[in-house]
Amino acid sequence: MSKSDNEKNIKVFTIGYAGKNARQFFSILKQTGVKKVIDVRLYNTSQLAGFTKKQDLRYFLDAIVCAEYIHMPIMAPTKQLLNDYKKGLVSWKQYETQFKSIITERQIEKHIIPQDMNMACFLCSEATADNCHRRLVSEYLAKHLQNVSIVHL
Repeated sequence: MSKSDNEKNIKVFTIGYAGKNARQFFSILKQTGVKKVIDVRLYNTSQLAGFTKKQDLRYFLDAIVCAEYIHMPIMAPTKQLLNDYKKGLVSWKQYETQFKSIITERQIEKHIIPQDMNMACFLCSEATADNCHRRLVSEYLAKHLQNVSIVHL
């Protein structure tokens, strides 16, 4: 492998489905050229997930975007942390600190093949990446892997 092969940039995306209808959501993914959606939600079968429920999402991604679907709950918060944050028992700053500790302990970088991340998109529900763990996951991986750039959709 040449030096230039090792220096190729891995481009990853993040997206949340809240505030988007199915047309907007799948159009964004298709126009961006996403090849794989990595679902980092703890729960992916809830009725509240609408068009992003596990089996529906797998079908739509294949049929509309020509993208693969993978659910990786190892990159999700614990049930306790998620519930504490939703109930307002922990602030975003506390959540962020605890979540970073969780993914560090889990060594999430060992659960992916860096080259397979190129043109992949981390999925969660939050409308923006600002206060969402998908941002924390992508930033953690960018810090632990080489040549990763992140685009929040």
